Amino acid sequence: MNALIVRLGALGDVVHAIPAAAALRAAYPGAEIDWLVEAKHRAIVDLVTSIDRTVVLERASPSGWLDVIRQLRLKAYDLAIDLQGLLKSAVLARASGAPRVIGFSIWHLREKSARPFYSETASSDEAHVVFQNLRLLRAVGIDEGTIRFPLREVASRALDEIGARIGSGQRFALVNPGAAWPNKRWPATRYGQVAAFVRDVCGFVPVVLWGPGEQALAEEVVASSSGAAVAAPPTTVVDLVALSREAALVVSGDTGPLHIAAAVGTAAVGIFGPTDPARNGPWDARDVVVSRYEQCKCHYDRRCHERQWCLDEVIVREVCAAVQRRLSLQREHE
Repeated sequence: MNALIVRLGALGDVVHAIPAAAALRAAYPGAEIDWLVEAKHRAIVDLVTSIDRTVVLERASPSGWLDVIRQLRLKAYDLAIDLQGLLKSAVLARASGAPRVIGFSIWHLREKSARPFYSETASSDEAHVVFQNLRLLRAVGIDEGTIRFPLREVASRALDEIGARIGSGQRFALVNPGAAWPNKRWPATRYGQVAAFVRDVCGFVPVVLWGPGEQALAEEVVASSSGAAVAAPPTTVVDLVALSREAALVVSGDTGPLHIAAAVGTAAVGIFGPTDPARNGPWDARDVVVSRYEQCKCHYDRRCHERQWCLDEVIVREVCAAVQRRLSLQREHE
């Protein structure tokens, strides 16, 4: 069997789709499984050991679409699974030439216009997107509830640099203040105070992550940490995987680094506002979420349009308590 998974982005959503790829591989070990993804997110898919080939949509333009469709048509896919539920992902799944194109039922689609491009659909009453993705595989006879993230072991120059800076053998925690949506970013000064707590009470060196355009944000966290935190060097997705595997803890909003850390089993504390942690948060029952989703009036809007921003109500003491609770649960498990 030749199968195509379509999940173009974003980073956290791509991570959440990995268990479905792992389940497909477990059920059909002899299959050839490809994954179609946007160029900026290919790095994480390249690490998935369940995948035979990463097919990359290099450009979001008519010529880019034609190029990738030509690539897809070179392989006779038996099956295409759209884990995104958008019109563009559904069109590309159908354009692959696969006779079976499977997607979510119309009640679970982000864009209802995707529905006509599917030959089959499946629905799920699961809250979390990881389990929704797994339930979609029921259409091909796979009823899997186990979450697996088969990611390659990777070397990381950033991990080596951090080790040299903080001392070999010194345990560290990752603090991630950034997010693509402005209303997901808890204030940097409060992250700095949490970083000081992580050093003084928990005994970990806080390492502040930053992505493109976020270096000043990371520096503000460091400046607010009473000398506790250090800024990470520039990091790639491969670096994030390696750093997360070595970290004792991650504190972050709802964004890619949080989900990567959770995927490799790092203890996680998530800070959620406009997005629902029951759908998008960590799936390990031991992980702890500080959420204002119930109070938020801007569900899944990229910018807050209310006078009172919901995350502004999250205080430092609340997040520090969540850190203590998560670490105590970790110790109980060890």
